[in-house]
Amino acid sequence: MELTTSPDASTRHPDLLGCQVPIEDYAVLGDGHTAALVSREGSLDWLCLPRFDSDACFAALLGTPDHGRWLLTVRDATSVTRTYRGDSFVLDTTYVTPTGTAVATDAMPLGDGRSDVVRRVECTHGEVEVEHEWVVRFGYGGIQPWVRHERDADGNDAIRAIAGPDSLVLRGDRLPRAVDHRHRDRFTLRAGESVELSLTWVHSWQPVPSRLTVPDRLDETVIAWGLWARDCTYDGPYGEAVVRSLLVLRMLTDVTTGGIVAAPTTSLPETFGGERNWDYRYCWLRDAALTLEALLEQGFRDEATQWRDWLERAVAGDPRDLQIMYRLDGGRRLPETHLDHLPGYAGSRPVRLGNGAVDQVQHDVLGEVMSALAMARDAGLAETADSWSLQRRLVDDLVRGWREPDRGIWEVRGEPRHFTHSKFMAWAALDRSIRGAEDHGLPAPLDRWRTARDEIRADVLAHGWSDEVGSFVQHYGATHTDASLLQMVQVGFLPADDPRVLATVARVRDELEVAPGLLLRYRAERTDDGLEGDEAPFLACSFWLADALARAGDVAGSTRVLDALVPLANDVGLLAEQYDPRARRMVGNVPQALSHLALVRAAHSHDVASRAAAAVDAADDGASVEAR
Repeated sequence: MELTTSPDASTRHPDLLGCQVPIEDYAVLGDGHTAALVSREGSLDWLCLPRFDSDACFAALLGTPDHGRWLLTVRDATSVTRTYRGDSFVLDTTYVTPTGTAVATDAMPLGDGRSDVVRRVECTHGEVEVEHEWVVRFGYGGIQPWVRHERDADGNDAIRAIAGPDSLVLRGDRLPRAVDHRHRDRFTLRAGESVELSLTWVHSWQPVPSRLTVPDRLDETVIAWGLWARDCTYDGPYGEAVVRSLLVLRMLTDVTTGGIVAAPTTSLPETFGGERNWDYRYCWLRDAALTLEALLEQGFRDEATQWRDWLERAVAGDPRDLQIMYRLDGGRRLPETHLDHLPGYAGSRPVRLGNGAVDQVQHDVLGEVMSALAMARDAGLAETADSWSLQRRLVDDLVRGWREPDRGIWEVRGEPRHFTHSKFMAWAALDRSIRGAEDHGLPAPLDRWRTARDEIRADVLAHGWSDEVGSFVQHYGATHTDASLLQMVQVGFLPADDPRVLATVARVRDELEVAPGLLLRYRAERTDDGLEGDEAPFLACSFWLADALARAGDVAGSTRVLDALVPLANDVGLLAEQYDPRARRMVGNVPQALSHLALVRAAHSHDVASRAAAAVDAADDGASVEAR
């Protein structure tokens, strides 16, 4: 099979990657409000406080250390290994040097209503040299703060960096010294010795809060994450990956508002050195709905209520004003701007804030939303008068507008099209709404909805299918596919073993599979997406392939795809948006909710199919024994 992804950026642009930490070398910390990225070498290179969509105070991820970072590392390490403690986001990194061994622990504590990062280094054998550098730059690396020493409420020495409304407070057993607009320290730890540090965000006009008790908060945070994860019902062969993915989905959910961000980062490129760089720190209705389905399939119910409440608040008003994405708090304004002072990851520019796709029409979105809400209903979440009224208005608006072209799931910036995926997802929105009314006695204009559902189905079968190529196609009139067609199986537009579905799966693989199990979203040269360059295989689409094979009863095929994909996660179980098999590198924003939720759903479908196949085999064996 010929690999057709673009060459590694280090080949095309040898100067781009030398100073950049590989995307897969980052671990994530999270507290249910925001997240930090920490490299294998202990450099905290990305952190937005106090929320996912706040300005970054450490932005070296998209530039250099001069744009802000917090480095705490052991020098001269010959071996670095790391792991999360149990089912948590408390990170332990073990450094082995020629003279000793040390363990660094990083975490964002849960449940105290604050914004803190705690870090601890302990020498466990011999002696090690520790390097500490604290470089605060507010405004995504563009604002140098005023920094001073002061005492906190308990009399502890603290370093406080202030700029406008923001301040960061650094406290600990040993504070670094100011050197050329940054703070640095280097010291030796011997066996049994340790250093604890904590970072706290607080409004610049507020007093410094009390210092955290680091060991206690670490233990409590491990316990809190573990208690949540133990409710997972999955019992299949990919358990570790499923649990970590569910934890990532929960970590990307704001515990206050219920909004679910697509990723905690912006502008990690889909092509190194290119322009395919997007801000994913917002709540896509599609991604959030699919996240909810993944959680519900694994037994998590409370999240459904919180997300439905968020949805009601966010989309309240005229259904014609429905957006495809919102801010964490439901805010609607996400104007796309560029941060010209940042050079971008591996020279990939522009670095974007906001997202211009916010004003696009994408008819598929309501299909994902209504499918998730239907699953929640079937799981026991009762509709309220307001929640069902909102859904009715949204579906009625879709009935009026589904015939119009749109930008599709991939948010193309070229001309609108009649995307096949958008059409069958509009069918799904009506199908789930009709079933909700029929099965749960909810009031609805059923005759009008049924008529529209039948019209959409007939339209897709007439125009979304191509006799010329023998499969469904990307958009009406096209002669090529895209990977979103695989979702036809998930929503049940046709049975998974329908010959037309099987032919489409085969065609998608033939056109888009560039390495075993790895699919492109689409061929950039055949899709008017309004952008230059191409991109690497898209992990969510690749997991959709495993899902589709499982639903069609091809357990062996689904196993082969999952066995190829699951190991692509990094050493702490995280997945980015894409993966370049030629360079063996992650590409795009990380950790990516869509990748992780697609893994969970594919593993679930695989488990269901495996159990069904085992039951058939057992029945056949029983029949054979009886016959004998």
